[in-house]
Amino acid sequence: MTPVLQTIEARLAEYISIDKPGEATRLFVSQLTREHMRKTLSFFISVTKDQKPVPFQDVGTGTLNTLVLALLSFIAELKEENVIFAMEEPEIALAPHTQRRIATYLLTKTTQCFVTSHSPYIIETFNPSQILILRRDENATVKGTQITLGSTVKTKTYRRYLRRGIAEAMLGKGVIIVEGITEQIVLKAVAEKLEEDDSDKYPLDLSGITIITTDGDGSIHEFGQFFHSLDLPTFAFFDKKKRSETEREALNDAQFEILNEIPYAGMEDLLIRELPLKHQWTYLEHIRDNDIAPKIGIPSEQPIDTKICELTRNVLKDGKGWGRAAELIDLCSVIELPITIVSFLEQIYIRFPKPKIPDIEMLPKNRTAG
Repeated sequence: MTPVLQTIEARLAEYISIDKPGEATRLFVSQLTREHMRKTLSFFISVTKDQKPVPFQDVGTGTLNTLVLALLSFIAELKEENVIFAMEEPEIALAPHTQRRIATYLLTKTTQCFVTSHSPYIIETFNPSQILILRRDENATVKGTQITLGSTVKTKTYRRYLRRGIAEAMLGKGVIIVEGITEQIVLKAVAEKLEEDDSDKYPLDLSGITIITTDGDGSIHEFGQFFHSLDLPTFAFFDKKKRSETEREALNDAQFEILNEIPYAGMEDLLIRELPLKHQWTYLEHIRDNDIAPKIGIPSEQPIDTKICELTRNVLKDGKGWGRAAELIDLCSVIELPITIVSFLEQIYIRFPKPKIPDIEMLPKNRTAG
C-alpha cells in the first residue's frame, strides 16, 4: 500500500502545505488477516507537525474536500481520457492560497471544468469571458449573465478591484460606488446607525448592497457602466468638483439609478459642516489625550469653532483609512447624523424595502401543537 499512500500524499501536497513529507499518511489495521484487513483498513492523515494521524473522515471539511479532489485527479489521469470536472463551491473551509491552487489545477489539467463559487480567489483565476453570473427570479427562472469587459471597464481595473469589491458586488443585488475609503467607511457607519434605530430599514448587507471604492472619481463612470451591464442597480456618491462636459456626459451615460454629487469638495468638509461641534471637540480631545496624532497640535482648551473644524479636518485627513471618521460618527445620535448622507441612504432603503414577514398564527392557550 506504500505507493498508494505516497501518491495520495504527493497529490495533496499540490494543494496543501504538508509539514512532514513522507510521513503524513498512514494505514492502521486491527487484524492482519486478509478478511479483517478488507473490513478495517483505514486511511489516516496528519498535515501539521503537531498533529497525530487521524482518520480522513475526522479531518476538517476543507482538507476532506481536497483529499477527494486529489484522489479523483489521480484516477482521472490513470484513465488517460478526456476528463470533465464539476465542482460546487471548492472554496468551502479552505485558505485563499489553496483555493487558487485548486482553481489553477482545474484550468490547466482538465479538458473542461464547471465550478460554482462565491469566492473572489476562485473567480479571479478565471478570465471574465469564462464567468457566468447565475440569478433566479421570483418565478424560479434561472438567468445567466455573461461578464463582458469591452469598453465598460479596463482589464487592469477589473483585475485590481476584483478581490476588493467587484466579486462581492457581482454576486449581490446592488452597488454603491464611492470615491475613497473614507466615503466607504462613513456610509457604512451611518447605515449601521440608521438600521439599529429603525427596524423597518432593511440592512444593506441583507439587501445585498455592496459599497465599493474606486480610489478617486476618475473611474466612477467606468464602474457604473460595468455593473449596469450586469443588470445591477448602481448608485454613485461622490465629491463636488469642476468637471468637463465630457466627464459629465460619461457619468450620465453610466445610467446610475442615483447620481449623487455632494455639495462639498470632500468627505472631510461634509463631516465638519454637518456634525455637531461638541462631538468634533470630544473626539479631538480623545485624539489628543491618547497621543494618536501629536503632529496635529490639539490644544488643551477648546478653541473657537472655526479652529475646531480645521483640527477635525486635519485629523480625518491624517487618518484616512484608519476608521477615524467612523469613530466620529459613533459619537452622534441618529438625529445628529450628516443629513447629506442620510438623505442618500434613505433613497436606497426605499428601493430595497424590508420583506414583509407573515404574522405567526398563535395557537389558542388551551391547545397544543400536534
